[in-house]
Amino acid sequence: MIAGVVLAAGLSRRMGRPKLLLPLDGRPLIRRTVEALAAAGLADLVVVVPPESDALRAALDGLSVRFAVNPAPEAGQAGSVVAGVAALTPGTTAALIALGDQPDLPAAVLTGLLERHRAGGAAIVAPRYREGRGNPVLFTAEVFPELLRLDGDQGARAIVDADAARVALVPFDLPMPRDVDTPDDYESLRHHR
Repeated sequence: MIAGVVLAAGLSRRMGRPKLLLPLDGRPLIRRTVEALAAAGLADLVVVVPPESDALRAALDGLSVRFAVNPAPEAGQAGSVVAGVAALTPGTTAALIALGDQPDLPAAVLTGLLERHRAGGAAIVAPRYREGRGNPVLFTAEVFPELLRLDGDQGARAIVDADAARVALVPFDLPMPRDVDTPDDYESLRHHR
């Protein structure tokens, strides 16, 4: 079973307000991201949220998701990765880890990563956009123990960088999906639709 893990426990410091709840085309950013993963056919979706997450949970009402709590989101992204991987059900063979603040993930990227994983031979499958390697990234179960040992604010980048031989890069002739981190990012995304 391939699961999706959506990292949504960030503190939105640069935005100055809860960015994942901001509307884009009538839907909260987080809902757009989760719906994209659901449409890709992932069997289990885990959304990692901060301790105070009523509004995030409400934004995903009606979607088939489970929630995992990152008890210390101020410590950095690694805690969210750990919480998400720890919440995976037994029998999960791989997890596609996505950022909650990338609401315009192209379906072709999700499909391409899943197809490359199913072809076998790689413990990690990552997209390579025009600008370089990006997110989301798929990790097989053999990498889960390493993900569970992460700490700090680097997320899983160090694990991807550690051994190129176990990483399959899937090329996409697309710009890297935008992260929404600042008010300018949000306004730019809204005006370039």
